[in-house]
Amino acid sequence: MSVAIAEAQLSGDRISKRNFDKLAGFIYDYSGIKMPPTKLTMLEGRLRRRLRATNHPTFDDYCNFLFNGEGLEDEAVYLIDAVTTNKTDFFREARHFEYMQQVALPALAGSGIRKIRTWSSACSTGAEPYTMAMVLEEFTEGRRDVSYSILATDLSTDVLNTAQRGIYAEELVHPVPRDLLRKYVMTARQPGRREVRISAQLRGKIGFARMNLMDERYPVGDPMHIIFCRNVLIYFDKPTQSAVLTRLCNSLVKGGYMFIGHSESITGFDLPLKQVSNTVFQRI
Repeated sequence: MSVAIAEAQLSGDRISKRNFDKLAGFIYDYSGIKMPPTKLTMLEGRLRRRLRATNHPTFDDYCNFLFNGEGLEDEAVYLIDAVTTNKTDFFREARHFEYMQQVALPALAGSGIRKIRTWSSACSTGAEPYTMAMVLEEFTEGRRDVSYSILATDLSTDVLNTAQRGIYAEELVHPVPRDLLRKYVMTARQPGRREVRISAQLRGKIGFARMNLMDERYPVGDPMHIIFCRNVLIYFDKPTQSAVLTRLCNSLVKGGYMFIGHSESITGFDLPLKQVSNTVFQRI
């Protein structure tokens, strides 16, 4: 069978309701991501490359490989990578970084903390932790008594690989202030190559690791002073949101700060947090 014919057949193949329910159930149990019937077409589009990669001509064959054989053990990571959404930008929701710079960091340093531990818990392709690093580097510059560390985690191995490389299309760093661009972003030497790379200085300050927020515990070491968990809660239902937020609070020191996305809320949850700014909370 020619590649063209195989591609045409695959593009016309559909996921049956029975298989969609199985896939949606697995995705929810594994990642907490809701997959309602309205996402059927999106799921088909995302999974077609997995069918090609695993040499399965139809969704029925692929799902049989997953659920009736032993394929799920090795394929689960790639399946989740395919369905997760990874939109991110440098200095996204910029007021969070203003609050971090102007209020949170001075308060933490002023309380006697000498190493500020921070965590980007859904770091995607790395724009968030690299933005955090720029803010922290600026704050600690010239302060011999204050240092910092950044843990950056995500469920997707694909985005973690991109984040670790720190190489981006030139237009993605447009939101970065010009003085920070000069200090922390390197342009390609080859003429016409419209790519940039985050400086080794910042890349060396961030530890990247795969972590699933659905896990019962988060092995992050000592509790954090700052946790960013932005624009991921919206993909969870209320019980999952509550469980994730509770575990995040358990990983946050008293007096530490939690940042969530501007479209997210903790209203109705029993959490040891007080609101100190728009979608910024402090552990009490």
